[in-house]
Amino acid sequence: MCGIIGINSSKPVSSTIINSLKKLEYRGYDSAGIATLSKGEINEIKSEGRVDNLEKNSLVQSMEGTIGIGHVRWATHGLPNSINAHPHSSQNVSVVHNGIIENSTLLKKFLVGKGHKFKSQTDTEVIVHLITENLKTENVVNSVKKTLKALHGSFALGIIFKDEPNLIVGARRGSPLAVGYGPNENYLGSDSYALKSMTNKITYLNDGEFCIVKKDHVEFFDEEGTKVNKKVLELSSEENKYDKGDYKHFMAKEIEEQPTTLKNGINEYIDKTNNDINIYNLPWKKDEISSVTLIGCGTAYHSCLMAKYWFEHLTSLDVNVDIASEFRYRKNRFKKETLYVFVSQSGETADTYAALDLCNKNRMKTCSVVNVIESSIARDSKFVLPIHCGTEIGVASTKAFLGQILILYILALKLGLLRDDISKNLFVKKLKDLTKLPDLVKKTLMTDNKIQSISSTFNDAKGSMFLGRGFSFPIALEGALKLKELSYIHAEGYPAGEMKHGPLALIEEGMPVVVLAPRDDYYKKTISNMQEVIARGAKVLLITNKSKDEIFSENIWETIEVETTNEDLLPFLLTIPLQKLAYYSALKKGYDIDKPRNLAKSVTVE
Repeated sequence: MCGIIGINSSKPVSSTIINSLKKLEYRGYDSAGIATLSKGEINEIKSEGRVDNLEKNSLVQSMEGTIGIGHVRWATHGLPNSINAHPHSSQNVSVVHNGIIENSTLLKKFLVGKGHKFKSQTDTEVIVHLITENLKTENVVNSVKKTLKALHGSFALGIIFKDEPNLIVGARRGSPLAVGYGPNENYLGSDSYALKSMTNKITYLNDGEFCIVKKDHVEFFDEEGTKVNKKVLELSSEENKYDKGDYKHFMAKEIEEQPTTLKNGINEYIDKTNNDINIYNLPWKKDEISSVTLIGCGTAYHSCLMAKYWFEHLTSLDVNVDIASEFRYRKNRFKKETLYVFVSQSGETADTYAALDLCNKNRMKTCSVVNVIESSIARDSKFVLPIHCGTEIGVASTKAFLGQILILYILALKLGLLRDDISKNLFVKKLKDLTKLPDLVKKTLMTDNKIQSISSTFNDAKGSMFLGRGFSFPIALEGALKLKELSYIHAEGYPAGEMKHGPLALIEEGMPVVVLAPRDDYYKKTISNMQEVIARGAKVLLITNKSKDEIFSENIWETIEVETTNEDLLPFLLTIPLQKLAYYSALKKGYDIDKPRNLAKSVTVE
């Protein structure tokens, strides 16, 4: 969950590294640092907090050197301060690291016995001292190779050497790493987003590989040190100029972009002329799939839960949902007729990638739903369904969530038709409803004023609950997660019918409870559950869809009505006010909405 940049150039690199770190800040913002080689010495400068703090240091502004590495950190080992910030350096070596070294305690004990003295609390510093120790008897390539074999865990590394002023070494195991190519300079980066402003020619390292980056060429090696040839990928030549525009935060912009997100996805996958879905290249026949397992983390896991209801509603397939961090450690009974679907915004989520890797090793059918088509999960899946939502910077996912559930709904519809589980007429009707969804979301976004006034009640409470049944239950979970992520308010999502089985004990006078009760098959039951919490003093915010029918309940604190569509698509509309509630709650508290505490956008550590 940290960001890495390395540049080997014929001109000074410090300002370019700083600019690249700003692009990588979504991956971590506890601390930042930079190291360059100049006049035969390693120059290292680090600071606590954001990249802006590092940039303000006058020493950075005058920093020399045509080769350097930089880092933004999300803390795993040790407090987020300048001592624990990367790079970590000895007199001879400087290292930036994304990942976790699981045997760092044992390695540190060994190195202390060899006379090495440690300055930080991090696991990364053992890499520095281990390379330094190995350099006593080995050249650069062999010292790196020997070091990598001693490390247990995951890593993406950028390494510079005092006595090798013409190269940067990069290495990857578990965490992503890319090489970029430019005129008289080459780059190392933890993802293509940081490199895209400098080049559109990129190579990704595979697991276990390392590379030597010189300013005029790059060499790649497998874990045994044998040279390997790599393909150069050419990304879109359009420079990514995604910015906030007139919005105060990226999240605010991304919430408002959701009609466009849906429109892009619909245009990409829906053939309006032939009333069909453009998923023709599935590498498996319909009778080769009898079940689906959906796998994700956080918001992506909620997307999977949402999709479970759709797959059950639209197909006769058996459906399971798994949290990726649990999946790989269980004794899974893999079945060849199961389609394993992996959902991730970044395509680099470490737990999800590990689950995918396990499935691939067992030769399973794997499909990924991702936003970044160059990502590790996309590259290693047998089939990819991009969500086409564009860059998402806000750590708390909004438009990517709607993009994920859109593609999962489309996949469920397609499989339902292929398997004759739904009729062609019903399929066509649902497609027509789907094409109207972007406009309905656009209208639903116009609930700002009421949500702004409501948000203060949530800020004043010590906790809150989000309740829903059926299609609304995963959205309740997602709404609670958003409030936790942004406002740091304790919030829980529950199936409304489960309240009487324990959680009702938490209800007290004035506690805000969000009840999702669209006019669907669950409506009357949900309203009954809502009355149970009202009777115990809760302040209920009811979110439902517009209807001519009256709401059969009394003593509701506030009601928000979204637009109306078929039951399948109501979850898209119910999501909007929950996103805005979390946003305005955090805004009133003055919190950093795009970068909430302790979190990072791309979760590349377990």
